[in-house]
Amino acid sequence: FFFRGKPDAPFAIICPGGGFQYVGAIHEGFPIAKFLAGKGINAFVIVYRDGSAQAACDDLAQGIDFIFDHAKELQVSTKNYSLWGGSAGARMAAYLGSYGATEFGGKTKQRPSAVIMEYTGHTDISGTEPATFAVVGDQDGIASPWTMEQRINRLKAQGTPAEFRLIRGMPHGFGLGTGTPAEGRAQEALDFWLKNSK
Repeated sequence: FFFRGKPDAPFAIICPGGGFQYVGAIHEGFPIAKFLAGKGINAFVIVYRDGSAQAACDDLAQGIDFIFDHAKELQVSTKNYSLWGGSAGARMAAYLGSYGATEFGGKTKQRPSAVIMEYTGHTDISGTEPATFAVVGDQDGIASPWTMEQRINRLKAQGTPAEFRLIRGMPHGFGLGTGTPAEGRAQEALDFWLKNSK
């Protein structure tokens, strides 16, 4: 799904969560995409195959290829794109940020300039991560805030620009966080991405 921003502005792909059992595009992906499009960013929400992280990451790699192949007709810039994800979707974004689309059957060699991760227990690090912004609620019973913070600290230690936000009183799956203590996090994440665009 394409939420159009300004012509030739950079793009973001949002990977909604769902535990690789379903894809929460409507309640998690679409609000973030609408927010980004309102800021002039070209935003895509991917509905990927459920069942496994491998299939989902393969689909994300194909989605990146599609946007690069059709950038002119879509009127999007392929420079400094970002990957956003919540829960299972954050794992997808992180894996593609760490290893690139080519490791998941894609052909696009260009990596994202930033990964935005919400509430995930993802711990893998390749040593070549892009700038990473992570956010989680302190009441999350699925994704450990400590695990997320430790990964961010490891990224910082290897010289990767990285920031961590712990949101008081928030459980798992808050998405855009409108009307909650998480509201405004998306703007912080956007600012972080744009600051770290090469």
